[in-house]
Amino acid sequence: MDIKIANRLIGKNHPTYFIADIAANHDGDIERAKELIRLAKEAGADAAKFQNFKAKKIVSDYGFKSMGGQVSHQAAWKKSVFDVYQDAEVPLNWTSELAEECNEIGIEYFSSPYDFEAADMLYDYMPAYKAGSGLISWPDFLVYMAKKGKPMLIATGASDIGDVTRAVRAVQAVNEQIILFQCNTNYTASDDNYDHLNLNVLKTYKTMFPNVVLGLSDHTHSPAPVVGAIAMGARVIERHFTDSNDREGPDHKFAMNPNTWAEMVQEVRTLERSLGSSDKFVTPNEKETYMLQRRCLRAARDIKAGEIFTGEMVEPLRPAVPGALMAWDTDAVIGKKALVDMPYGKELRWANLSE
Repeated sequence: MDIKIANRLIGKNHPTYFIADIAANHDGDIERAKELIRLAKEAGADAAKFQNFKAKKIVSDYGFKSMGGQVSHQAAWKKSVFDVYQDAEVPLNWTSELAEECNEIGIEYFSSPYDFEAADMLYDYMPAYKAGSGLISWPDFLVYMAKKGKPMLIATGASDIGDVTRAVRAVQAVNEQIILFQCNTNYTASDDNYDHLNLNVLKTYKTMFPNVVLGLSDHTHSPAPVVGAIAMGARVIERHFTDSNDREGPDHKFAMNPNTWAEMVQEVRTLERSLGSSDKFVTPNEKETYMLQRRCLRAARDIKAGEIFTGEMVEPLRPAVPGALMAWDTDAVIGKKALVDMPYGKELRWANLSE
């Protein structure tokens, strides 16, 4: 199944679609957000994505403080969870300006909404809805977005197959346009995260949900998982994007920068060229080596006209020139008569043999 995002078809037989998730890396500055959009475009991204939430509608200040301490990637934050989310908010009144910037330079504008107000407001600006992994625990909101009729991109980090099945079935009931991402939601930038990406989950998704388009959303730096995912059928890639991994902020450390993003895209485009056809045939660039590397039957010694061929009189040697008998013809040659003299090394042809 192909899915159309703006003017792009997304699916098995189409180029990979790259989403640069700028997320909180705007650092509270709309001009910086615009610059990141431009850098993402230059690095080869097809879409620049933000996240629209209000801290009070996505996290409970009381709830996180009552945990007794911040854990995982949040342990390194110098502020409370609530304060970090508040600093990372993308004001809704930035939307038209960011979307216009995207339109001017030829990149699609995305933003992940995390509440009903954002989902409604973003409708006129985006070609599709992206649901972050945490929303898999809120199927009613997934359905709310899905009912708007645009393609649904669903991340599945920190979930099990039951969670995924529940979410996909709920969305499919109202909208068949689904891009389903394998995702790992560890944001520590640890090298150990590669051990937990589980790209083979894409095989499970392909079997269980044959009508979805597959994607990968991860938070590592190497292009290897992306290349692997695409080889397994993924056609949408989402990674975070920044201009420098040395900046302070919750999303900078695990994000791709312009150089690593461009390298990733280049590796993928090379892979796409390499995947080619599932049919096995001699390709145009093999025409010459087809002859040079194959073996045809050749005279193992000087042969006189009238001699009857035995196995010792022929040997398979390169090159296999057009029209020559091939090594698999050996049994058929035994017992035949030479019609002409053949010097040592001469290729055998049916025209030079008789019963």
